[in-house]
Amino acid sequence: MPKRQKIRRGIILVTFLLLPAIFYYFSPYLIIMGASEGVISGSFIMFGILFLSAFFLGRGFCAWVCPVAGIQEASFLARDRKVNNKYNWIRYLIWVPWITIIIYMAGTTGGFKKVDFFYQTVFGFSMPNVYALFIYLIVVITTIILSFSVGKRALCHYGCWMSPFMIGGRKLRNIFKWPSLRLRVERDKCIDCKTCTKNCPMSLDVNGMVKNNKIENPECILCGTCIDLCKKEVIRYSFSKGL
Repeated sequence: MPKRQKIRRGIILVTFLLLPAIFYYFSPYLIIMGASEGVISGSFIMFGILFLSAFFLGRGFCAWVCPVAGIQEASFLARDRKVNNKYNWIRYLIWVPWITIIIYMAGTTGGFKKVDFFYQTVFGFSMPNVYALFIYLIVVITTIILSFSVGKRALCHYGCWMSPFMIGGRKLRNIFKWPSLRLRVERDKCIDCKTCTKNCPMSLDVNGMVKNNKIENPECILCGTCIDLCKKEVIRYSFSKGL
């Protein structure tokens, strides 16, 4: 495994191990709970940061920091199965009603009145009670089941409540062509070995995108796997404007 990928996987493994302590800062339910009390919670702020980060880093968070990514990629060792990207729209069946509920709850309470980053935490830590532990275990078990039954990073594709924020930020970035972290290709160097496609953790047809000289995809998480495994150095990182 290339050194950069060892570092990346090490980081997401550590963040996964820290998940019990930081779970509330990524909780979709806590935003609803806070909205019902007119409170902007820590998770609300975190999701806003993820949206803004996509202007400059795309979905880099998903590959390099996301706490749930660690357990998903660890599952590759036992179940290395590709996911069908045709059904990525399923996550919006969860995301749109969730956003609607947040807006409704905030409206019924007269809007947001205060900011409390540590809302419902104990000295900044999650897991204040058995109920929180139960929810945490549901998320972990669901993630593992999806990874084994559906395929690689299945939660990212079908159930993630954070990715739509970054996908939205990324689309705005592309519309306005702001400089950001991207992938660039030198198509003529490609020898069609398809190593990039075989090893993409998001089950993308990277080789096909290289051939089309367009390696922009909302599901790309900028993990750099295709860069590090390509012997011909066809793909590289670039901080630049869109084409």
